Amino acid sequence: MSTMKLTLLTDFYELTMMQGYFKAGMRQKVVFDAFYRRNPDNGGYAICAGLDQVIDYVKRLTFSEDEIEYLRGLGIFDEDFLAYLKDFRFTGDIYAIPEGTVVFPREPLVKVIAPIMEAQLMETAILNIINHQSLIATKAARVCYAARGDGIMEFGLRRAQGPDAGTYGARAAVIGGCIGTSNVLTGKMFDVPVLGTHAHSWIMSFPDEYTAFKTYAELYPNNCVLLVDTYDTLRSGVPAAIRVFTEMREKGVKLTRYGIRLDSGDLAYMSKKARKMLDDAGFTDATIAASSDLDEYLIQSLKAQGAAINSWGVGTNLITSKNTPAFGGVYKLAAIEGPDGKLIPKIKLSENTDKITNPGSKIIYRIYDKQLHKIRADLICLEDEVFDTNQDLIIFDPIETWKKTKIKAGSYELRQLLVPIFKGGECVYSSPSVMEIRDICTEEKESLWDETKRFANPHEMYVDLSDKLYRIKSEILEELSLKALQSV
Repeated sequence: MSTMKLTLLTDFYELTMMQGYFKAGMRQKVVFDAFYRRNPDNGGYAICAGLDQVIDYVKRLTFSEDEIEYLRGLGIFDEDFLAYLKDFRFTGDIYAIPEGTVVFPREPLVKVIAPIMEAQLMETAILNIINHQSLIATKAARVCYAARGDGIMEFGLRRAQGPDAGTYGARAAVIGGCIGTSNVLTGKMFDVPVLGTHAHSWIMSFPDEYTAFKTYAELYPNNCVLLVDTYDTLRSGVPAAIRVFTEMREKGVKLTRYGIRLDSGDLAYMSKKARKMLDDAGFTDATIAASSDLDEYLIQSLKAQGAAINSWGVGTNLITSKNTPAFGGVYKLAAIEGPDGKLIPKIKLSENTDKITNPGSKIIYRIYDKQLHKIRADLICLEDEVFDTNQDLIIFDPIETWKKTKIKAGSYELRQLLVPIFKGGECVYSSPSVMEIRDICTEEKESLWDETKRFANPHEMYVDLSDKLYRIKSEILEELSLKALQSV
């Protein structure tokens, strides 16, 4: 992906709609929102990721001669439309929530304001990038929460759905809180730590475990975590590792970043037995790492059982987000420019209340408790709305409107979540490094209440609508309802 132009990374109907707009003479400005409806894994929050790759996509969004020739060969597109594509580039505005930010359902993660053909073309690629990385970043955040401060290593490349999913998934996992990845390409591309030990094949290539461990330790004395479960963990593997550590210590080698890794068996039982053996030998600071089909639920269970593990390698279930393999983000039209140049709010109706969209060009205010700096709620508003924190703020549930909360003046702070990324087709945003985004994400997770972070029945964070937006939405819904009745 890093070496590919992604202009044709789009669904066919985006291009046929573009030609339709072109033939109909439709050049007006529109507003599209990219958002999602449900948190992954029935959780209480998600982590936004992938914006830097969206920026790169938009910067390179042009049609080459080769791409136009391919489209010509499909026999669908007319020459006047293909001539338009020759000079195509993005000229609009994009606002987005920065990567690493905690986000909630129904609020725009990306807002595109652009001529209709430009905004339409971008739908598929934006969703492809944001959906995938946000999914994996969210899964990583959950896994890290379960580990309660222990380091999580992302180990999933060999089980990922292809090179891009493995590489950009590892990027997202680090954003979500992992301390590093086994994926060397991700390490090179994004300057993140690369981590790992060795495989069972290393042990099996030598006459015995002791020889394999000793050879490895001599090569990597400052990165010596030994895989002890190839044959018999407690009777062979751990004693051989202790023998090697003892010899290193006797030679005057300062042991740093050393320990053992367990990859099978009863990890709680094995780790506690191994911990005692290491401690009795004087290696109280030796790491005990574990892998073996881990996820947040198993890690939480092992912690509850008192497992003596302080480092975790998480692979398949993280890089694929196995329990919830799709993020479910959507890209919906929210407004279209009228003949007078003003934006006309638009709504998508549905029999499912959750699928009814919010109209207009919007902003999001995050409401924090001023003293604790915890999130009280998010408030979706129209873009011209401002609020005074010295005034009481009344918010209400947009579905069950009788549920109201008064937030007292002076007790809260507001932060606008959407920031400008492109203005007039030019990028005005500089992305932080992945490790800087990881730090941002760590702070963001601290702003969540524990009740929102729990796995079972988490507290649902309020995402409310302003009075003005709610009134406009209600008026449009009433108008559409009357039209439907008149047509019967």
